[in-house]
Amino acid sequence: MSKPIVAIVGRENVGKSTLFNRIIGARHAIVENTPGITRDRLYRDAEWLNRDFTVIDTGGIKFVSEAGPIAGKVRQQAELAIEEAAVIILVVDVTEGLTADDEDVAELLRRSGKPVVVAVNKNDDFSDATKLLPVYEFYNLGLGEPIAISASHALNIGDLLDVVIAHFPPSADAEIEGDRIHIAFIGRPNVGKSSLVNRLLGQERVIVSDIPGTTRDAIDTVLVKDDREYVIIDTAGMRRKGRINEPAEHYSISRAINAIDRSDVAVLVIDAEAGIIDMDKHIAGYAHEAGKGLLIVVNKWDLPEKDTNTMARFEKELKEELGFASYALSVFVSAKTGRRCEKILPLTSFIAEQASRRLGTSQLNEVLREAVALNPPPTDKGRRLKVLYATQVGVKPPKIVIFLNDPELMHFSYARYLENKLREAFGFAGTPISLIWRQREKEKL
Repeated sequence: MSKPIVAIVGRENVGKSTLFNRIIGARHAIVENTPGITRDRLYRDAEWLNRDFTVIDTGGIKFVSEAGPIAGKVRQQAELAIEEAAVIILVVDVTEGLTADDEDVAELLRRSGKPVVVAVNKNDDFSDATKLLPVYEFYNLGLGEPIAISASHALNIGDLLDVVIAHFPPSADAEIEGDRIHIAFIGRPNVGKSSLVNRLLGQERVIVSDIPGTTRDAIDTVLVKDDREYVIIDTAGMRRKGRINEPAEHYSISRAINAIDRSDVAVLVIDAEAGIIDMDKHIAGYAHEAGKGLLIVVNKWDLPEKDTNTMARFEKELKEELGFASYALSVFVSAKTGRRCEKILPLTSFIAEQASRRLGTSQLNEVLREAVALNPPPTDKGRRLKVLYATQVGVKPPKIVIFLNDPELMHFSYARYLENKLREAFGFAGTPISLIWRQREKEKL
């Protein structure tokens, strides 16, 4: 069985994301005093009393028909979270009292048949029992004993979690976490990242809209495919700092960069009609500098007019424009029609394996000796660079320390030559290689 899932639900602006952050022990969900900030389901792992579980943060549920198309999809996301959950935390606001929307959400939860724990938030003073009397109004929801908490001040969170985990199955049924490939879908707004994620997952896991910026949080979903486990991370569209207007959007970009940092492979989604623009190169640069495997997915390939050489020309342009990441693999797909989308996961799996490759010291040095013999190092002011020996010291990306007589004699063109020779011999497709130049303490003459 998988880890128990706990869904946090409720109407807008009752503190769901603040509670989510408090439970997972980090500021992952965007928290701002603006209704509707959280739109998609946001997943993170958590632990309480040695019980591992997954927490889902959801958007505020609205029931009025005139709330608009985004609000309707937010509610749909919350309902999907309720379906997935083993336990549901209903968050309400003691300062506003019991509202009609709270009662509507409670009715939705009763129909689910799932265990529900009512968390009455924004109780900031537990020193006087009389100040907690308003909490008891929420008995009227018919969902059992309400628990007074303050998510922002971390008050009574432990008591809440004690009740939550009491509903979990025996710990022997909990899933043992295995090796997972973390894949971050990155790119500019409205290039089709969420559509691709939904295509891979086979459901509308994240909100898809033609309104740029619909996705704000980096959203994780576990997917099992062909006996491999993947964590699919859909991120907010990244744009230049000067074009970021809202504080929430600023936080979203930070989440996207954080998603790259915790990924094994970054999937850069490019719009086939727009072609490669400067921001695509900047985003690819984030992944490259972070040392992540890189797959370039050219989406909307169903839209451009084509001839027999269209794909080849686009691939050539990718190599030229993203020369710093010429190792990246690419695939041309259509999230709308599904064409070639089935290639994405196998390619990311292959890239992750390449990034985790370890080389034997003897085979590594054999390739370097042959490379040096074919093309001896250059001289600088009468001094010749000597490549002495090498050893691999890390993976993800592969890190290779090469000992030299003097690292200052290493020219970037010769460094690129050595990297190309290593790639010819060992592959490393889709992943950067970190070559570290070191001076041997004392060269023997």
